[in-house]
This record gives sequence, structure tokens and C-alpha cells, in this order.
Amino acid sequence: MARIRAALRRSIRKDNEPVIMVNQLKIDLERRQVMVADHEIALTPTEYDILRLLAQNLGKVITHRQLLQHIWGHASEEDLHLLRVNISNLRRKIEPDPSRPHYIRTEAGVGYRLRSDA
Repeated sequence: MARIRAALRRSIRKDNEPVIMVNQLKIDLERRQVMVADHEIALTPTEYDILRLLAQNLGKVITHRQLLQHIWGHASEEDLHLLRVNISNLRRKIEPDPSRPHYIRTEAGVGYRLRSDA
């Protein structure tokens, strides 16, 4: 009986990664899929990693240093230009109007936040 229970536990698929919805933006962390208004958005691995980190900390400010360190490692902690370019590219893909960001908000001098109330 114990063997059967153990086999059942192993066979049951557990969804460890949630689907995060923010207005028209849907981020399926398990499938690595991003949708805006039911259209799949193709992101580079770096853009996806940035969006994933922001989504996992929905509504919280993630500092420039935290983003750089998490995405590119310790060697890139001071390369803000690299981060800004990737955020700009990400906004062009997911924002309705990239010049007036709706989802990814800049916290001047601090970092970025994915709005939970967008």
C-alpha cells in the first residue's frame, strides 16, 4: 500500500509556477509564455527573466542593482545602460503605449516595479 501511495505522489503533477495576470498581461511562469490581450509575445531570454523577476515581486520595487545582479550576475552590477535597453525593449513588446508605460513603472533613481493595479 505504501508503494502505491508513493507512486501516486510521484505521478501527480504539481503546478509550482503560477500564472500571473495584470489586466491584459498574462505571464505563465511554468510555460515561459507571455500574452497580451490573448496574443503571445515573443521575448528574448533576458527580457523574460526581467519580466519574471518583476512578476514574482508584483507591486514591489526591484532595485537596479537587484535586477542587474539577478539577471547578469555580479560583474554587471553597475551597467545601468544594459538594464535600461532591455527594459525599453520589453516595454515596446508588452505596453500599449511604450512612451507612457502602463505595466512596468520606473521608480526614479531606485529601480522598476510591475504594477499590480495596472
